[in-house]
Amino acid sequence: MGKQKKYYVVWVGRKTGIFSSWEECKQSVEKFENAKYKSFPTKEEAEKAYSVAGYDFHAEKKKNNILKTETAIATPKPYIINAIAVDAACSGNPGVMEYQGVYIKTGQRLFHYKAPLGTNNIGEFLAIAHGLWYLKKHSYSLPLYSDSYNAIKWIKEKRCKTKLELNAKTKDLFDYIHRAEHWLETNTYTTQILKWETEHWGEIPADFNRKK
Repeated sequence: MGKQKKYYVVWVGRKTGIFSSWEECKQSVEKFENAKYKSFPTKEEAEKAYSVAGYDFHAEKKKNNILKTETAIATPKPYIINAIAVDAACSGNPGVMEYQGVYIKTGQRLFHYKAPLGTNNIGEFLAIAHGLWYLKKHSYSLPLYSDSYNAIKWIKEKRCKTKLELNAKTKDLFDYIHRAEHWLETNTYTTQILKWETEHWGEIPADFNRKK
């Protein structure tokens, strides 16, 4: 397939105007101080740009750079498959709660916990804490994904800020929470905790697939 032809507009140079080859344009702008020129894919676009009085070359360049930056921000990088993902599920809120951690690359379940009464936020918090403990225990230097902003924040604060009532039915769960908080307080870790971008990547690999 042949190379697409371009047209070159020179606003400031040895010779100004519209040129149909780079060689002609180059002769006009090379080593010419403060030369202003730009290529266009069609002759019509080149003629339009050249005919507009005060065509803002720098503004056009800035606009293109902004568009490129916005595109880069709007499209996150592909997720890392050599990582673990955690997620929680709750039948009612509160209700029967469970969480799990999986190795993204193979889908293998690495750990799982279930409580007769809890909340989804508690499950998300415990899932991350369990994942950090698991990775450190096995000396795995893998990142960890969670789709919960709230749980990630709680982990950084080393506190499960639940409003669930402590009673006979939730005593065992609160004991488990306190163990997780104590571990976070007394241990350091190098694990990178990453937010799973559901909007771009779909459901997190640790999802229980119970959404209707």
